[in-house]
Amino acid sequence: MARHEGSCHCGGVTFEVDAELEGLATCNCSMCGRSGAIMVFVPDTALTRTKGEELLTDYQFGKKHIHHAFCSVCGSRPYAWGKGEDGSAWAMVNVRCLNDLDVHTLEITKRYDGRSL
Repeated sequence: MARHEGSCHCGGVTFEVDAELEGLATCNCSMCGRSGAIMVFVPDTALTRTKGEELLTDYQFGKKHIHHAFCSVCGSRPYAWGKGEDGSAWAMVNVRCLNDLDVHTLEITKRYDGRSL
């Protein structure tokens, strides 16, 4: 498993994630479509929040079961979290917030139709 470091735009929120960058997804819901997130989903234990959790603002909409966090300083959306139908905790990392990564080289293999939910 590869370890990646990431942050919001201003660097106030930092994190590390253990993830292979495969099975990447985009979504056309009103949140993801506007933010341009490219997502990788991992168990919540694979995400280590290293700095700045106090800077995050939690935004929920729709069914309000996903915590869409964004930096209250710069507005970046580095990660989100929630619980699966089986109750397991997961995290979504916006790979655009990973350090030293060229997103143009990544393959997006999943496209969620969030508008239809």
